[in-house]
Amino acid sequence: MAEPSRILVVDDEPSITDLLSMALRYEGMEVEVSHLGRQALEAMTKFRPHLVVLDVMLPDLSGFEVLERMGRDRIGGRLPVLFLTARDTLDDKLRGFTLGGDDYMTKPFSVEELIVRVRAILRRAHGEGDDGRLNVSDLRMDEESHEVFRGSTSIELTPTEFKLLHYLMLNSGRVVSKSQILDRVWNYDFDGNANVVEIYISYLRKKIDALGPRLIHTVRGVGYSLRPTPE
Repeated sequence: MAEPSRILVVDDEPSITDLLSMALRYEGMEVEVSHLGRQALEAMTKFRPHLVVLDVMLPDLSGFEVLERMGRDRIGGRLPVLFLTARDTLDDKLRGFTLGGDDYMTKPFSVEELIVRVRAILRRAHGEGDDGRLNVSDLRMDEESHEVFRGSTSIELTPTEFKLLHYLMLNSGRVVSKSQILDRVWNYDFDGNANVVEIYISYLRKKIDALGPRLIHTVRGVGYSLRPTPE
């Protein structure tokens, strides 16, 4: 039997932690709760969670400070973080993603949507696609052969287009910012400006979204997300 996912919920509102604990446990996950940032840092070592649901506005440390203190070399490898907060400004969202957050939800929120996002992050964290193949809806990528298909149709991509699509597929369901894309796809090593991201996104849309329901979505003011269009 597979080990249940361990989720650390960090929020100073008992009503939130009680609600999420009940919902996540109903989904078969183990849950630990912290109401302070420093408690959360201790729990990460003792509880060894697979994912942290993290509020930004905590009484002692901010969620951003907690994530910074976790550092890049976290227990058991990279520890995914989903921010859940009332702070909904663009600057806050960008800071959360820049620090390494995997997703960002604002309050009030849908418990059902949070569960979906938690499961999506856990799937990515557990290495879905480690066999060199990635799938999002009917879009398939084989990293070894450098082949991409939408349904049964083969799609020819340039090396940069392939690298961009690979990054989007690895982060399917998650919003990635232009700065994240520049860092991961171009490593800031190009002649031009951030508009290069928009240009290459448009190239991918012409090749991929023309073959079926839209997969590449723009999240205005934040970035881009590769995910199926809801029916």
